[in-house]
Amino acid sequence: MDAEYHTTIETLEKLRAESMDAGGTQKRDAQHRGGKLTARERIELLLDDGSFEEFDVLKLGRGGAIGDAKSYPGDGVITGHGNIDGREVFVFSQDFTVVGGSLGEAHAQKICKVMDLAVKVGNPIIGLNDSGGARIQEGVDALAAYGEIFHRNVRASGVVPQISCIMGPCAGGAVYSPAITDFVFMVRDSSYMFVTGPTVVKTVTHQDITSEDLGGTNVHGSVSGVAHFTAQNDVLCLRDIRRLINYLPSNNRQRAPLLDLRDPTDRIDPALDYLIPENPNQTYDMNVLIYSILDGAEFMEVQPGFARNIVCGFGRLGGQTIGLVANQPAVLAGVLDTNASFKAGRFVRFCDAFNIPLIALVDVPGFMPGPDQEHGGIIRHGAKLLYAFTEATVPRIAVIVRKAYGGAYLVMNSKHIHCDVNYAWPTAEIAVMGPKGAAEVIHRREIQSAEDPEAMLNEKMTQYRNTFANPFLAAQRGYIDDVIFPRDTRHRLIRTLQVLDGKESKGPERKHGNIPL
Repeated sequence: MDAEYHTTIETLEKLRAESMDAGGTQKRDAQHRGGKLTARERIELLLDDGSFEEFDVLKLGRGGAIGDAKSYPGDGVITGHGNIDGREVFVFSQDFTVVGGSLGEAHAQKICKVMDLAVKVGNPIIGLNDSGGARIQEGVDALAAYGEIFHRNVRASGVVPQISCIMGPCAGGAVYSPAITDFVFMVRDSSYMFVTGPTVVKTVTHQDITSEDLGGTNVHGSVSGVAHFTAQNDVLCLRDIRRLINYLPSNNRQRAPLLDLRDPTDRIDPALDYLIPENPNQTYDMNVLIYSILDGAEFMEVQPGFARNIVCGFGRLGGQTIGLVANQPAVLAGVLDTNASFKAGRFVRFCDAFNIPLIALVDVPGFMPGPDQEHGGIIRHGAKLLYAFTEATVPRIAVIVRKAYGGAYLVMNSKHIHCDVNYAWPTAEIAVMGPKGAAEVIHRREIQSAEDPEAMLNEKMTQYRNTFANPFLAAQRGYIDDVIFPRDTRHRLIRTLQVLDGKESKGPERKHGNIPL
């Protein structure tokens, strides 16, 4: 009996050692030479020390290459659960040293298992992707396996936060799982995402292009908007994931954790009284306001390199996580265009799904004009942001800082689409359009017939600005809840969040709305 017992223990030790060894020392060294961590090293850095519990260590796939009978314990992916700052998360980490991290049937079954458990118990799921894609030698079974993962991504959407970290190649059908998840991280110079790679592009279009130019971090971080965060290396990327998790609730039934940064709730900033230039055409940086009002001046911006004319991200007010959407006058005067509308709309919907209050800082002169925007679907994309804010049932607050013109004003979480509480600074200009455009429309004949048309235009602009382009008329109508001193913005927002803490809002019964995708 003792001999049999020891044999069993030795067998287990041997099998576990084989699984831990994965692709072997040579391939691990190659991973390091490429500036990448191994799958297990990534998990160790992501999770709290000693908290990782692994599943399916001994699970076997069908083998490596065609005609290769060797099977690898773990089948090229490490799955399990652990803690981030004491909070439970589920994780899978693809191992490029084992058959290129390719996804086969057993590989996918392991991922599906932790995704199912994450939804059952209500914890975030984090995927560390480093894979050559579908395992070709498994044929349609590999495609079916991807389909199972996609199905679970959709079922988990809005139930638990889903985070994808691209730490190597991600091509073909493999890109669609990250695309469905809530946030995508990419690592510079080592991660790529594309539906068809450079070789196929050259075959079909006869165009030479590198992997970086086709689907690298610069492309997806600033042009396509696929990546929400980019990092210089694996270590910084994993650190940012830990930071993001601290802003989020574990599931859609919970609230985000409170974190007291010892920042007084009644703190004022007199410098904000002078933030807005006297010249309405002069720009300023909205980040000055953002960092001034948030707890500890801490702000995690989402998609900072994409659609920079609008700023989206997470911060805290009075210890509570908030989602912030702000026009950025320093870029394109803060206008809304197709990319800005899409970026903000998606962010608003995430916050609403996970009980994160929304705050809009408004300085928007309108929608971007021109045939490129019209042909690119500015109507449809602008409607996404309008739909997202209107649909949101979380507490919604708006602060009109300066310009709030036309339809763009309505879209940016206005009182007219049932924002809960909205404030305006004394510098706010709330009107159908800017003073110059309004004067040219209303007084066109008078200006054209004047001896000095430019002087007449300036006179009519001043008249319009004094009459309409200020917050006081809107406040008299009840469309503004209060005109506040800029220095008091932080305190007023925190008190309003406290008042709205118990908000309940239920829409009409329906399967789901039909957002203008």
